[in-house]
Amino acid sequence: MNGPDRLPYRKVLLADLLATPATAKVAADPNRSLLASLIAGQIADTGCLPAHLGLGRAVHEYLLDTYFPGFDIAGPEREIESIPEWSDLQKLLLDHRACQNASELWLANIVATACAGRDHLWQDLGLQDRNELSQLMWLNFTALASANSSDMKWKKFLYRQFCASEGIYLCPAPSCGECQEHAKCFGPEN
Repeated sequence: MNGPDRLPYRKVLLADLLATPATAKVAADPNRSLLASLIAGQIADTGCLPAHLGLGRAVHEYLLDTYFPGFDIAGPEREIESIPEWSDLQKLLLDHRACQNASELWLANIVATACAGRDHLWQDLGLQDRNELSQLMWLNFTALASANSSDMKWKKFLYRQFCASEGIYLCPAPSCGECQEHAKCFGPEN
């Protein structure tokens, strides 16, 4: 299934995930719908995330059992290139987490894993659009989201924040040279 054909399938998967029963505590977690979107995108073969979203098999199974009990469709098995700065990106996210929901820990790992992808971060995550990624960032990493006052592309912004914290001031995202929108991201900021 390629291109736009995946979109209806993704919507059905998202609806099925959100229709699974959840405890009151899980249903109250604002990240439940974002996690459902990430999982639907991964199963529909959008984005770059591995089958376990970068969480490992045990944590991924716990996430599904807790947030989407009875949902047992597996995503495609695929490898994702590891990036040496993964732990630094994860630490950046964790250092700026909102501390409102335990699921923020999972999202830090998932976002750091998706940074190894070759597209915009929202696409690498398999989300519906950039607005959904912005929602994820504002909910879970509020301090980082508010620091992105120029509405910079998220992957570029995260790398810039990481590099600035390390005293490095020329720091491209790992796949920018291959991106179709390279000129848009590296042109003058508006």
